[in-house]
Amino acid sequence: MVNDEFDRQMMQHCLDLARRAQGQTAPNPLVGSVVVQEGQIVGEGFHPGAGQPHAEVFALKAAGDRARGATVYVNLEPCNHYGRTPPCSEALIAAGVSKVVVGMIDPNPRVAGSGVERLRQAGIDVVVGVEEAACQELNEAFVFRILYQRPFGILKYAMTLDGKIATTTGHSAWVTSAAARSLVHQLRAGCDAVVVGGNTVRRDNPLLTSHQVGHDPLRVVMSRTLDIPLTAQLWHAQTAPTLVFTETGTQPDTQLALVQQGVEVIELPVLSPAAVMAHLYQRGMLSVLWECGGTLAAKAIADGAVQKILAFVAPKLIGGAIASSPVGDLGLTQMTEAIELNGVRWRSVAPDLLIEGYLPIARN
Repeated sequence: MVNDEFDRQMMQHCLDLARRAQGQTAPNPLVGSVVVQEGQIVGEGFHPGAGQPHAEVFALKAAGDRARGATVYVNLEPCNHYGRTPPCSEALIAAGVSKVVVGMIDPNPRVAGSGVERLRQAGIDVVVGVEEAACQELNEAFVFRILYQRPFGILKYAMTLDGKIATTTGHSAWVTSAAARSLVHQLRAGCDAVVVGGNTVRRDNPLLTSHQVGHDPLRVVMSRTLDIPLTAQLWHAQTAPTLVFTETGTQPDTQLALVQQGVEVIELPVLSPAAVMAHLYQRGMLSVLWECGGTLAAKAIADGAVQKILAFVAPKLIGGAIASSPVGDLGLTQMTEAIELNGVRWRSVAPDLLIEGYLPIARN
């Protein structure tokens, strides 16, 4: 008997399980799985990280013999190929499950429907598309990486009601409320890297950690001149790893001083957001959070390094003709040229407003 509401509840539970590994699975997706026998959960699990067993394997192991004849829920199509781990489709068949409910098809060409087909060939009933929109959103970075061969970029900024991220003197602590800042800490915990420019290091001396909410992302600094203080908090390698990108031959003495503090330094022929994202893709990253100033934010948007915007708006007025705004010059002179966001949502966070939306997909 079909029970759509029960199926949705179980899929939402899979998503909750999957979120336990946020920020830790790259380049793999976030996946949770539940085994249900006669309306009761008898096993569950999630994928903790690349190279470790997949969610279905943990769930089947927890269920043991009770997996035979059971229904398995999983938010992403079971894999059907040998990678770092054996195919989950074969594990499900061997366990003797009778039905598999899948949230979404895996966009990876090595799977892309073959997992579902293999299960059906084995006589297992398969349902696809339960809570699909929620499943797609959870793994939007994984999907983007597969389709476009680059990490998913998120630009986060906090601004006043009149569009300022700092006063005319550069003072910016704090634009938004403690509740909004706590949400940012959670956001960092779900990302693989957070990027700022040299000016942010000089002006704000940020820490860029999750403040013990969860996983700490790789802290990335882009600086063409390396005119950055060697006493910044970011160089404390014991707190979280830091990577500095600069251009070839820039200030060798500063580079050496950073390396001696445990900071990784990479020289690029031309320093650009696109080049940085290409390197982070090669490192296996899924999601990159841009927490930079307006100048670098504009370059990241123009370079196609940003796909999603998270704008926190505080009910405050700062004023000032030269006070910084969140996005610098994009070269647009007509309102008809404005970049329009898609899928826009908003919600209140204490006294602040969070607006989020997606940029049109930029070319490579």
